[in-house]
Amino acid sequence: MKDANFLKEHNARHLWHPMAHPADSLANPPDIIVEGEGVHITDVDGHRTVDGVGGLWNVNLGYSCQPVKDAIAAQLDRLPYYSIFRGTTNDNVIELAERLRDFFAPDGLTRAFYTSGGSDSVEIALRLARQYHKIRGEAGRVKYLSVKKGYHGTHTLGASVNGNANFRTQYEPLMPGCYHVPSPYTYRNPFGETDHEKLAQLCLSAIEDEIKFQDPSTIAAFIMEPVLGAGGVIPPHESFMPGVREICDKHGILLIADEVITAFGRTGDWSGSRHWGVKPDLMCTAKAITNGYFPFGAVMISEGVAEVFEQDTSGKGAIGSGYTYSGHPVGAAAAIACLAETERLNVKDNAAARGKQLFDGLNALKDKYDLIGDVRGGHGLMLALELVSDQGAKTPIDKKTIGAIHRATYEAGAMVRVSGNNIILSPPLVLPEADARTILSALDAGFASVG
Repeated sequence: MKDANFLKEHNARHLWHPMAHPADSLANPPDIIVEGEGVHITDVDGHRTVDGVGGLWNVNLGYSCQPVKDAIAAQLDRLPYYSIFRGTTNDNVIELAERLRDFFAPDGLTRAFYTSGGSDSVEIALRLARQYHKIRGEAGRVKYLSVKKGYHGTHTLGASVNGNANFRTQYEPLMPGCYHVPSPYTYRNPFGETDHEKLAQLCLSAIEDEIKFQDPSTIAAFIMEPVLGAGGVIPPHESFMPGVREICDKHGILLIADEVITAFGRTGDWSGSRHWGVKPDLMCTAKAITNGYFPFGAVMISEGVAEVFEQDTSGKGAIGSGYTYSGHPVGAAAAIACLAETERLNVKDNAAARGKQLFDGLNALKDKYDLIGDVRGGHGLMLALELVSDQGAKTPIDKKTIGAIHRATYEAGAMVRVSGNNIILSPPLVLPEADARTILSALDAGFASVG
């Protein structure tokens, strides 16, 4: 590794960072992380912190998961790569598909299509939804519905169904036929409704209205996160996702659950959909499937959707989508080992316990600091603080102040993520109780630093 002085001198000089302005990265060079162990990360200056971000929602098992690292090393020695395009495959992808079938059996999902990550998984799911209807003779079903504030990756189709202008406006025009409905965001919504259950019903009514306006026979799929993640951790009322399922069934629309973040235990259950008692038609997964140690993802497919493709005799069921690294044998080996550790450690239960601890602690901070307008969480290790400069007007806090809070929190021992006027927490699911307390105390120090 180059020495610290070299790294600092060249930081952001010759590379552009995702989700950042190049000029901002040059003016405010990113923290250089050089080591990870357990739930801790260490920067180039030797400063060690609890990783309250979990990599990027994906390092569920922490940075010292030896079985996954061993599986990757062994596979590199045996078969570092081979394609699974038509005519060839590898042993790992076959075994992984069986394990994923068993894991997602309660969700009604029985087939896997491998991808290189979350954006890929969303793209494939949206494509398969259109193809499903074409096979069935309903070629006019080409539109998509999604929720405002939802996040579905950065491919063109994914960006088109994204519900946040930050990921859209600089790349428009995007794909036509993508329509957005209000999200069950109690703190801010167009109805001025603060009751969680009433808001869910208003949003469901808005979905029905949009479907009627578009004509149900033109809509292929509704895509949603069971708990909105990057949009600011927005958990819906328990009636919302079941209501969406009912509406989709009524109108012959496929339901795609984007579980790139929520699958594999983060919500306190093995899938976000299961948390609400819903069986989707397609599910997008990635991130924690390999604990972040290898780029990999999978679209899980229900038996009903699979039968339409597999029983097709017209030729329309041939899959015309895939990636060079779909079903990469090293990624599949990592996923097999990761799934085994995920189940052995029963991380969903710790996610639920530590999530409650952090949720209670964040609410205590809200009572202490007027800058905290809203605390969102209560569903495993997905939490957010929305910061405002005026409680009554809900005026978003300025970038300089939230940046100062972030820096002071980091210096006090916890890495957290800033997204707009939100501070988001998504630590590893193996987070110990003591390290959860460290996150809370570091945030306390962060807020105290700005008065």
